[in-house]
Amino acid sequence: MTESPTPAPPRWRSLVPFVGIATVVAALAAAFAFTAGWLSPARLTAPRLVDTIEGGKAQPGFRRAHAKGVCVEGYFEPTAEGAALSKARVFSQARTPVLGRLSIGGGDPHAMEAQARVRSVGLLLQTDDGQQWRMAMNSFPFFSVATPQAFAEQIVASRPDPATGKPDPARLQAFLERHPEAAKFMAWAKSAPWSNSWANTRFNGVNAFRFIDAAGGSRFVRWSLAPLAPFEPLDETTRQTADAGYLAQDLSTRLAQAPVRWTLEVTVAEPGDAVDDPSQPWPEERPRVAAGTLVLERATPQATGACRDVNFDPTLVPDGIALSGDPVLAARAGAYSASFNRRQREVAAGAWPLATVGDE
Repeated sequence: MTESPTPAPPRWRSLVPFVGIATVVAALAAAFAFTAGWLSPARLTAPRLVDTIEGGKAQPGFRRAHAKGVCVEGYFEPTAEGAALSKARVFSQARTPVLGRLSIGGGDPHAMEAQARVRSVGLLLQTDDGQQWRMAMNSFPFFSVATPQAFAEQIVASRPDPATGKPDPARLQAFLERHPEAAKFMAWAKSAPWSNSWANTRFNGVNAFRFIDAAGGSRFVRWSLAPLAPFEPLDETTRQTADAGYLAQDLSTRLAQAPVRWTLEVTVAEPGDAVDDPSQPWPEERPRVAAGTLVLERATPQATGACRDVNFDPTLVPDGIALSGDPVLAARAGAYSASFNRRQREVAAGAWPLATVGDE
């Protein structure tokens, strides 16, 4: 899950400005967190949440989650099928500029990219009338649990025991008995194949939104970015021995040859599909609409790139797209904002070197 200030002006350069992944659950702390003894789900405030994500090991100036990444720029071209689903200007304008960020989960800005189970993308699309659509998508196909409170419990249950360096099996089992829906997410983390590039990774928006068409009709949807680059597995040797900047280097090589593309796939819900529970995947037979193409042309280091000071809050949507009642979606907005504000204060105070941060 990737942080939104007030809407940024049209030109990228004037845009105002999960902790290391020992487990996938640790990466998901980007959304919410919980520390036994001093924070309860009833008092799950955004600042305390960010404190927990930091875990006493904050990296000043960096994002508290998805700390390592690169800025990317390109454009989005819609299809007529997308325009039929939503009246959002992005689907009627011939081409919309895109500012984005590709990243890995975790709070370590020097992490080994090939070893990151969770990969993410944040996008900011700004149309000619000044509206913005911000998205934050991840490589997992659904979220681990249904609510912020359940996720808080999961963080506690997954915290390593100081004596062993691993989670307590009994604590994890007790969590799964209370929240059996998390078992399928754990199964995905263990069994799903890893791709060898950001460019051939499928990114999923696990929260539901509502598309509103020109006639006023509406439907609930989820969206994904389906890569046009063919899937290639990441072999175990590469995963363990690749340079720290493996994914960034691969992206740079690909972009030197040609732009990288994804299809924006919109899945339309049918009656009975869970629209307020991101842990419940929709049936595979649900209609999928190719709503447009995302084209990335350039990548720059995050220290000096235009994405550095952008909060990719997924609740910032244009006319024609509305939020669902998903409590996880609402929680993401608060966490992103707290993290963004903290990071910007550090930048303003000169707590970190602009010339080097992010240039791993």
